[in-house]
Amino acid sequence: MSAAALNAGASERLIEATRELLWERGYVGTSPKAIQQAAGAGQGSMYHHFDGKQDLAAAAIRRSAAELRAAAERVLGGEGSAYARIEAYLLRERDVLRGCPVGRLTMDPEVIGDDTLRAPVDETIGWLRGRLAEIVQEGLDGGEFGGESGGPLDAGELAATIVATVQGGYVLARASGSPAAFDTAVRGLLALLAPRTAR
Repeated sequence: MSAAALNAGASERLIEATRELLWERGYVGTSPKAIQQAAGAGQGSMYHHFDGKQDLAAAAIRRSAAELRAAAERVLGGEGSAYARIEAYLLRERDVLRGCPVGRLTMDPEVIGDDTLRAPVDETIGWLRGRLAEIVQEGLDGGEFGGESGGPLDAGELAATIVATVQGGYVLARASGSPAAFDTAVRGLLALLAPRTAR
């Protein structure tokens, strides 16, 4: 194997190890030594590829954010009605008890207090709200969703509700030690969103 391939492999291992450690331990609990051990890489390799822990963490967070977007888009950009795509997003397979690898970072003061680390988190959550709002608007325009109990529904507000339900569901599930709390929140939201003809 060439030196370039070995270097690329070390860089990938460092990013993946950092992603896992950030997800499990948060930024403070993710030490350079722990990263190196998990990646099977030495200190020299780490500092050859990255300027330091912050630089490596930023690369790891960007990777997690990109994967979350790709996973969401696979279902949101699929076939079917607006409701069907939102339902597919809400019911897609998740490791509920581990929480969202991006959403959990919003509770990490070291990440939120650092503009470089916070940026991909903010951008991803903003992208998700925007993407969901587009689909909800499709459903509103097509008459799938209706505001029978009040005034007109707002796509942005409904999108924010979907994101809040998912992220809040993760928190409730972790607090109770059971994915049932997440599942209950999702079922409740789907019942509220169900097209008028399905009620």
